[in-house]
Amino acid sequence: MSRHWLSPGLRQLLRFSLSVFPGLVSAAGIPTLQEVTVSASGQDMIGLADSATEGTVTAKQLENRPLLRPAEVMESVPGLTVTQHSGDGKANQYFLRGFNLDHGSDFATSVMGMPVNMVSHAHGQGYMDLNFLIPELVGSLRYRKGVYAVDDGDFSSTGSARIDYQRNLAAPFADVSVGEHQYRRALVAGSREHNGLQWLGAAELAGNNGPWDQPENLRKANGVLRLSSGTASNGFSLAAMVYHSTWVASEHVPERAILSGEIGRYGSLVPNDGGITHRNSLSAEWASTGDASAWRGNLWLIDYGLNLFSSASGYISGTQGDQHEQADQRTVLGGQLEGRFFLGSDWRDTELALGSQLRHDNIGTLGLYNTVDRGRTTTVREDRVRQTATAFYSEAKTQWQPWLRSSVGLRYDRIDADVTATGGTFNRSNGGNASASQTSPKLGVVVGPFASTELYANWGRGFHSNDARGATSRVDPATGNSIASVPLIVKSTGSELGLRTTPLPGWHSSLSLWQMELASELVFIGDAGITEPRGGSRRHGLEWANYLSPQEGLVIDADLAISQARFNAPVNGGNHVPNAIPLSASLAASWDRWGEQGRWSSGIRLRYIGAYDLEETGTQKSTAFWLTNLKLGYRLDPQMKLSFDILNLFDRKANDIEYWGGSCTRLEGGGCNGGNGIDGRLIHPLEPRTLRVGLRVAF
Repeated sequence: MSRHWLSPGLRQLLRFSLSVFPGLVSAAGIPTLQEVTVSASGQDMIGLADSATEGTVTAKQLENRPLLRPAEVMESVPGLTVTQHSGDGKANQYFLRGFNLDHGSDFATSVMGMPVNMVSHAHGQGYMDLNFLIPELVGSLRYRKGVYAVDDGDFSSTGSARIDYQRNLAAPFADVSVGEHQYRRALVAGSREHNGLQWLGAAELAGNNGPWDQPENLRKANGVLRLSSGTASNGFSLAAMVYHSTWVASEHVPERAILSGEIGRYGSLVPNDGGITHRNSLSAEWASTGDASAWRGNLWLIDYGLNLFSSASGYISGTQGDQHEQADQRTVLGGQLEGRFFLGSDWRDTELALGSQLRHDNIGTLGLYNTVDRGRTTTVREDRVRQTATAFYSEAKTQWQPWLRSSVGLRYDRIDADVTATGGTFNRSNGGNASASQTSPKLGVVVGPFASTELYANWGRGFHSNDARGATSRVDPATGNSIASVPLIVKSTGSELGLRTTPLPGWHSSLSLWQMELASELVFIGDAGITEPRGGSRRHGLEWANYLSPQEGLVIDADLAISQARFNAPVNGGNHVPNAIPLSASLAASWDRWGEQGRWSSGIRLRYIGAYDLEETGTQKSTAFWLTNLKLGYRLDPQMKLSFDILNLFDRKANDIEYWGGSCTRLEGGGCNGGNGIDGRLIHPLEPRTLRVGLRVAF
């Protein structure tokens, strides 16, 4: 694999990571990453949880999970669905609780304390690109749904996830995988202790062409270096991460173009979509826990960039195609400080929390350009954005009786944005300053436990921020027409009733009824550079999540999510929210009994996505489908393990994502239907059955 596309800093960190491995020798053992034992803090959260819909996913649960893409780690959050409608270098599409989260607009995620969602992003608000994630390093994923946690702020209307990498590995290892469509991946990782400090390093290189008629030509490089001491509750951590990716994308296409034979099932309308992206970061975390108090804090600095080329509507704008570039170059810095104070029995064992958060995005270039074959032809808009978010929060958790506890929280957020227009014929009069604030109360009551069962009631307010350009623009940068600005903050209000129980040893189950109101649904029109408000909405649903470990080595996850999403007032002749999945289900099982019990391990996952509305009247719907992925492992000896991933096991001919909208194919001609395009189903097919084989060697 060529290395000319790696930056000097990336090459230096990869070499440094590799230097960790020589001389590392461990006793004979299982050639896997250090397992996190399933414990009370992981699954049995009775007596600890504040709601029925929070939990922790452990490394053990992820170890034998088949994954097509890194972000599918997020599907371990019950009810969350991850898809893709473009290339593997672009952020995935996420769905949860009747929300089409697009690329992350209402679900907040952090990795090692650093936020992943991007504000005022070139492609879409809340853009959450997890392609830099290395699943083998994930030590835990802590998730919370709803707007009930005081330390969750922007983008957390449906919930949040905090992903932490492990601090040390059981043994250094090298893992090489190959598969169909020229898939290849190499990962080396290891850790060692020196003078009481724990060093961890990892380096990853990957490439893939995919099944597409236009080869994806994915090239990805990833590196992690972490220095730590102690634990997450008593210790510190310093981390450096680098990530770089280039790819060619096959966008979603009109289904009629495939049915007519104009293009194949895995074909493209416009060539050479795709992009280049990078994410480099430095972070520091610290925590100290004593008998009377607990403190934690972090600081982080992120260098991020994206140049994304897309042609979602084919040839509406003419025979040259509709390709446009969205460019984003920024530096993000921030941190958090929190103190928790244990007031003792005189105060009914109240735990008092006080915290503050800061984030500043310095976006030097935020641009939208018309392009042909990735060459810029015109500038639609180009802006410079400075956006600062500050937050303060407090919370009191009180144990009123052995069977009754409560949490009361208050959070204050403020966002200040400054937008300067730097390019675009009609964009020069846009820009300016915008600010907004919100106070968000949070309430929770827990009754129990009674016979290993607890009942929960939660209520809270949250928000997501809007693109700062939408809050400061008065002119459509593509047409010059007047437009209305949008608010910088959109309020959400949610409530939930839940139950958590352990009906049998090894079986943990939770059930919840929830509802959510959002003040405004927004759609970012990427090729126009504007945000289109679509009115308020309401959602409600039911979720049932189960974790079973009936015997050693066997883990089963079974989840069901039902929801309904409606606009408060009709939009385009109806009140159905497009792309809101009303029914999803998953069943996953893993088996691993290394030693006298055998050499095989396995993991299988079945995922169901029900038919969802494609447009507001509910007349056009997607096609429901099941998807099955399988992973098999065979240990040749204690240091060597073979793995076999069969993705889309039954070769389902379904679609990863479906939309409804206007487009023009090449045969229909540029500017077809008077320049409005032809409305129809836009699809991105599932990848066909794919085999990948891997070999891991521990040292």
